[in-house]
Amino acid sequence: MLTLLNHYGPFSGFEFLVSTEVSMRQVSTIQAGRALAVAFMAAGALAFIPSSVLPKSRLAANVARRGALRMDVGEGGQKLAKIEQLKIRSDYLRHPLSEELDNQEIFLGTDAIQVVKYHGSYQQDNRELRKAGEQKKYSFMLRLKSPAGEVTPELYKVVDDLCSEYGQNDLRATTRQCFQIHGILKGNLKTVISSIMNIGSSTVGACGDVVRNVGCTPAPFTAPAYAYAREYSKIFAELFKPQTTAFSEIWLGDDKAASVEYWKGDIEKWDVEKIRGHDNGHGVLVKNKVEPLYGDRYLPRKFKISITVPGDNSIDLYTNDIGLVVLTDKEGVLEGFNVMVGGGMGRTHNKEQSFPRAADHLGFVAKDDVFELMKCIVAAQRDHGNREVRMNARMKYLVHNLGIDGFRGLVEGYFGKPIEPWRPMQEWKYMDWMGWHEQGDGKLFLGVSVENGRIRNFENGPQLKTALRRIVDEYNLSMVMSPAQSVIFKDIRPEDKAGIESILAENQVAPVESFDPITRHAMACPALPLCGLAITEAERTLPELTRKLHGLLEGMGLGEEQIITRMTGCPNGCARPYMAELAFVGDGANSYQVWLGGSPVLTRTAYALKDKVKMPEMEAFLAPIFRMYKEERQEGEAFGDWTWRVGKEGLLAKLA
Repeated sequence: MLTLLNHYGPFSGFEFLVSTEVSMRQVSTIQAGRALAVAFMAAGALAFIPSSVLPKSRLAANVARRGALRMDVGEGGQKLAKIEQLKIRSDYLRHPLSEELDNQEIFLGTDAIQVVKYHGSYQQDNRELRKAGEQKKYSFMLRLKSPAGEVTPELYKVVDDLCSEYGQNDLRATTRQCFQIHGILKGNLKTVISSIMNIGSSTVGACGDVVRNVGCTPAPFTAPAYAYAREYSKIFAELFKPQTTAFSEIWLGDDKAASVEYWKGDIEKWDVEKIRGHDNGHGVLVKNKVEPLYGDRYLPRKFKISITVPGDNSIDLYTNDIGLVVLTDKEGVLEGFNVMVGGGMGRTHNKEQSFPRAADHLGFVAKDDVFELMKCIVAAQRDHGNREVRMNARMKYLVHNLGIDGFRGLVEGYFGKPIEPWRPMQEWKYMDWMGWHEQGDGKLFLGVSVENGRIRNFENGPQLKTALRRIVDEYNLSMVMSPAQSVIFKDIRPEDKAGIESILAENQVAPVESFDPITRHAMACPALPLCGLAITEAERTLPELTRKLHGLLEGMGLGEEQIITRMTGCPNGCARPYMAELAFVGDGANSYQVWLGGSPVLTRTAYALKDKVKMPEMEAFLAPIFRMYKEERQEGEAFGDWTWRVGKEGLLAKLA
């Protein structure tokens, strides 16, 4: 059965209307020039009408571009989620966004909201600026793409200026190593996005059901393994970039960007287009001239890739759909990569079929095969990910349902040969790379800790926005965005160290050594007032809480304990709370689930200890847990390891 009820669609100059369910026996397409005939058996009424007589607002592309007539039914007969139907109708991410950007409304409609995500933006409503009954206070958040987290000084200046002129005068450093600008009005979107494109940057792939910004260990060491990690993250960013021209058409019009994307200069020796177009004959590519890797429906859900080196888990690698570890020989020559798959944080309250998941070890791939294997993994998710129930559309559910051996077998079917076993390597450590470090080439890098990622000038506090801009203006330094929502300045000459420290001190920006160990390693999502998914506070609440928790620990003689602490205003997990040793996940008005048991090196998911703990009661709830930890821990045992060893039931029994 094929349901096309009340849908109209352009089909070679004609529109069709099917007013009942259609029973398909045969669909054949014959095309000669512009003439197109469709022959099929139908149980309902069918009419072909010239496109010119129908209002354009009713046009919808109900005919698949790969020759199969379908809209809300996919291959295999499964019922497609509405977002999947929208992706088909959008004509490769054009409609209805292009039309709605030109109207006089201050917001986008439901479908355009979904399409604009692929262009790097989310529509938001500032709940605190409106009274009950008033129209929503709409604005847009814009997220940049910055492979390996690298930001040139030219780009930072433009983004800093744009947030002041068109945003809310601050920037947000994200957990995916890029900047967000909040508060952009709809009428200014084209100006802001075109400015970013013309400076050699992009917002393409920052959001939507595609491969998102490719993460990388942020430490700018010159050692070969670190250099490979940066290089390959940029190659993957280009390899999995959507190929539709909708982005330039909508934001630049007939013009071309004044500059090519800055990261392409680091991968000029690679013919990425040839790599993308290589067809191994095992179904990796689809018959689609626009999107040979993605097809016209792109991926079932967002897809995240990150790369690091052995031992360095500053990237939170196990939270990614694909995580890679650079492996070199003793001389530093690249051999290949260890590959893990199936990580992801998002979940829904009271829905056991949704859950956070740490990635599994898939195996090892030689450097000559890594591009093909990556394409194969993405193709496996493209073809077998859940397109019926969006809540279960991430690749982690496919890996979970098949098991890692079953998933490996699925990928090998695309790969055409077995995947080699995972290679042993050194144990993980978690480093935030804040403070001063030698880079390896005689220069230094400096990690500037940004509490919860918010770069602004605080009233009667640090003038962080001013300080960072002065450093960029006076020393022309590039940044690397940290996965912990902070920034790193790289390539600093030793003789400039004192001047940079002076700028920070003049603007009351404290060195990271002055942060207590809880605050230093804490993260929160933006949450209220702009995020439409937020149930309660996160970014604005966590700083006060971390200071209280540190005071509580200090009073017990545990003031030096480093406990990775995270908070989100909803269960979607944007600040990766489910990997933390201690986390707070919003589940009601000013109440949170308390999660415990994550690894201090971020290799396992935590467990939910208790729901609906009100924030005013949080210290009293955690105090006995901290006391038990002090009394019962083994020598050198971290808080997360102790709570994991005791377990949820054991800890609840102790609290009873």
